Amino acid sequence: MRITILAPGSRGDLQPYLALGVGLKRAGHAVAVVTTMDHDALVRRFGLELFSVPVNVQAALQSRSASAAVEGGGLISSFRELAKIAERATRLTAELSLEAARGADAIVVNFGGAYLGESLARKLKVPLVQAFNVPLTPTAAFQGVLVPGLDFGPRTRWLGHLLSRAAIFMTARGSLKATRQEVLGDDRPVVFSSRFPGLVEGPLLYGYSPAFLPRGPEWGEDVEVTGTWFTDEPEGFEPPPALTEFLAAGPPPVCIGFGSMSLENPQATTALVLEAVKAAGGRAVLLAGWGGLKTLELPREVIALESAPHSFLYPRCSAVVHHGGAGTTAAALRAGVPAVVVPFHGDQFFWARRVHEVGTGPKAVLRKKLTAQALATALKEATSNAGMVEKARLLGEQVRAEDGVGRAVAAITRIARGK
Repeated sequence: MRITILAPGSRGDLQPYLALGVGLKRAGHAVAVVTTMDHDALVRRFGLELFSVPVNVQAALQSRSASAAVEGGGLISSFRELAKIAERATRLTAELSLEAARGADAIVVNFGGAYLGESLARKLKVPLVQAFNVPLTPTAAFQGVLVPGLDFGPRTRWLGHLLSRAAIFMTARGSLKATRQEVLGDDRPVVFSSRFPGLVEGPLLYGYSPAFLPRGPEWGEDVEVTGTWFTDEPEGFEPPPALTEFLAAGPPPVCIGFGSMSLENPQATTALVLEAVKAAGGRAVLLAGWGGLKTLELPREVIALESAPHSFLYPRCSAVVHHGGAGTTAAALRAGVPAVVVPFHGDQFFWARRVHEVGTGPKAVLRKKLTAQALATALKEATSNAGMVEKARLLGEQVRAEDGVGRAVAAITRIARGK
């Protein structure tokens, strides 16, 4: 069979779908991935067919206005900036997705591609599989992913899920109507609905660990929580010699990086982080990521890298400091090490809260309140709290025992065959 995956967005929005793509390919299926041009090398590294949308999400997120909105943490301002990026990319994505999905037996979408994918699947008369790594199906069991503070009983938690879905819809709708009509021939109005478990009609797979976040008791058989979709290092990966030497030269360091979050003043943030590491009294690996963390004069206890596979680095660390993206949160869980979460915007506050609730990390250090002292205090707790270290170890064992990709591949295959 041929499966087309629509995964627009940041690297964190794409990474789980590379895992699905590799799993599907190993199961004997042909796989095409539609994503933006800043991820071209990553998709090719995993040996998947690429349809590259000529939009650079990384550059857009690093613009001054986007950096200010994202780092400020405001839900409305950050989603307004994301909507601008989506508007520029939607038509190009639709045109390329139509080409990529010709002859497909099923279309798999992340939540950023759900509304477009629904029209595409309808036009080509093939099944649509919504595959999300954040929970968007209403439940009273836990908070809405974009408003985790709305937690004053079951009704408010249910409302939080509706508000989260509405925010995603509002981000997408402005760019959808004309594109769906002109490219996909879909004249239906773009409407918000809470009738479906996913954002649109059809089966839904969730790629996160049920050991970390159990499924909602109200969810039906059309919702499956498979476990997380992890990627390992590409075949032939070798860590940089400097990293190998650093890891061997002392006790496990902490790893600090904020993924695709852009920083208005990366040099000041780096200085803050270095001060916190010194105060906490340990060693550290700094990952620059899209934030562009600048390397000042580094002490011998610190090494800085542009990036490194989480699957390799995190298990070799004593704790991880990250921004709280769904994929990065899952990678720290899998490694079995405590996490200090510094959320910037969106669903990151939800995952930060969940990490603290299950006992695998201290209370979140909000980006707006990030100081060297606050980070040092959190680092000391994460690395010295025996109960937290043990909880992270035990949950890591559970997460590693799950076969999220295998279960998802089996479900996608079943849906594509109409079963």
